[in-house]
Amino acid sequence: MMGDLDWQQGMPDTACAGGLVVAHHGMRFLADANGVLFPRQWLTAQLSETIIAEQGIGHLNGEPVFMLELEQPVQLAGFSWLSLRQFMLDGRLTLFRLLGFASQVGTWAREHRYCGSCGQRMQQAVGHRMMQCHRCQLQQYPRLAPSMIVVVSRGDEILLARSSRFVTGMYSALAGYVEPNETVEHCVAREVREEVSIEIADIRYIASQNWPFPHSLMLGFHAQYVSGEIIPQPDEIEDAQWFSIHNLPPLPAQNSIARYLIDLYVAQRLGHAEPMLPR
Repeated sequence: MMGDLDWQQGMPDTACAGGLVVAHHGMRFLADANGVLFPRQWLTAQLSETIIAEQGIGHLNGEPVFMLELEQPVQLAGFSWLSLRQFMLDGRLTLFRLLGFASQVGTWAREHRYCGSCGQRMQQAVGHRMMQCHRCQLQQYPRLAPSMIVVVSRGDEILLARSSRFVTGMYSALAGYVEPNETVEHCVAREVREEVSIEIADIRYIASQNWPFPHSLMLGFHAQYVSGEIIPQPDEIEDAQWFSIHNLPPLPAQNSIARYLIDLYVAQRLGHAEPMLPR
C-alpha cells in the first residue's frame, strides 16, 4: 500500500462494509511497522471502546478509506503514534494529503459532538459532511481558517523571522490569521506591521496550500519593502532579519508553502528555473 498511491477525496458511506481505516487523535495517527492504514473491521474491533466518530474520507487505489476519531491515544502492543508533520517532512505527499484531510475531519467531528447553542448531542447528516442539532436546527460544516504568509523583499534581500516554537536556527516568512471584516491583503500589511514594524507595498498573491495544523488555508504572497526598521513584536517574534538570497539561514521543510515562496523569489532573482509547489 505504500507504493504508488492514488487518493481521491470523498465521503464513502460508513454504512458500507469493508475498506481501510486510519485512527486519529490530536494530529497523530496510530501506526505499526507497515504504516497507518489498517483493515477497517479489524481496527474498529480493537478500538471500539474509545471511538467517538467515524467519517469516510475518500478512496485509495479504489478502496474506500475511513477515519476513526479516538477519545484518547490508545496504547497497543507493537503500535506507536506518529505526528502528521512527520509525513510532510519525509516526502510522502499523497499520504500526507490523505492524513491531513483525516486530521481536519477528525478534529471537526470531535469539536462538534455537542451543539454550541443548546448543548444537545449533534447528529451526522446523511449523505454530506454536516453535523446538525435536531433540537435547535443548528448546522455545522467543516471550516477553514484563512491565513496569510508573505515573503517581503528588498532587492537581493528577503525578510525572514523566527518564533521560539521553530526548530533551532530556522527562519521563515511572516504569517498570520485573517481577522473578521478584513481582506487578505489588509491582513498581510497589518501582520507585517505588527510583527516587525515595517511598511510594505505591491502585495501580490502567489499560491495557496491547505495546512492541516489543524485547519488553516495558507494564502501565499510576495510584497515589496517600503520603509521602517525591523522591531520584532514581543512574545511573537524571537528574531527577524534581512537575509541575502546568497546566504540564507536554515529554512522550512521543502514541501511547505513557506519554502516555496522563498525558493520562488530566489529563483526569479537569479534567473533560475522556478520551483513547483507540491499539491
